[in-house]
Amino acid sequence: MNRSPRRTVLRAATVLAVAAATVLVAATPALAHVTAQAGDAKKGGYAVVTFRVPNESDTAGTVGLTVTLPTDKPLTSVRTTPIAGWTATTKQVALNPPVQSGGRTITQTIGSITWTANPGTRIGPGQYLDFPVSVGPMPTDTDSISLPASQTYDDGKVVDWNQPAVAGGAEPAHPAPVVKLTAADAAGGHGGMATTSTPPAADATDMTARWLGIGGLLVGAVGLALGGGAILRSRRSTAGGRTEQPAEPEKVG
Repeated sequence: MNRSPRRTVLRAATVLAVAAATVLVAATPALAHVTAQAGDAKKGGYAVVTFRVPNESDTAGTVGLTVTLPTDKPLTSVRTTPIAGWTATTKQVALNPPVQSGGRTITQTIGSITWTANPGTRIGPGQYLDFPVSVGPMPTDTDSISLPASQTYDDGKVVDWNQPAVAGGAEPAHPAPVVKLTAADAAGGHGGMATTSTPPAADATDMTARWLGIGGLLVGAVGLALGGGAILRSRRSTAGGRTEQPAEPEKVG
């Protein structure tokens, strides 16, 4: 029996399966981290920084988030917004030395914000929640600010997102949320209040298309394997049976 067609079918099915697995890995997002998104946050300006908190546990829910604000480059204006089911509290810290802002001497500011889930509320497995904060003015002598966060689960586990990223190095296991700052406008302005940055709707469409592509590849692999098997069985049946030869026509005369 010639095994070459069978090997070809199996090889093709394997290639398709590997391709599907590769697309699956590429389509699966990296391990979700607590991040800070601020749109076009300008140096010296104000921005709405949104802390996106995904739940990484398969069994527990997130019930608390604490964000630490910088004191070496203090943000003298910090405002939270109501979030249904959550209570926000702030902690004041002294500034030494004091800073000047808007013609005033600021001796203390908010050093941290804690959001606590009300009874019956949590970020469940497979879910995320955004926590927006209006802050400013942004520092003018740096390109980014680090905003370490601490995530608390209802099983008692606490995850600290406070590791600094190293230029040119691998991403740490628990990176601190970072807001990148852009230069102030050429005219000297700071661009006003930056809007909250959220992933575009096209991202969801792109993910859907990727999953459909994965499904198509897998279905194609299965179909090719089944179709190849049917062809092989047909060939075996033909080779193992007898093929009747047509009778010679009777000669006349």
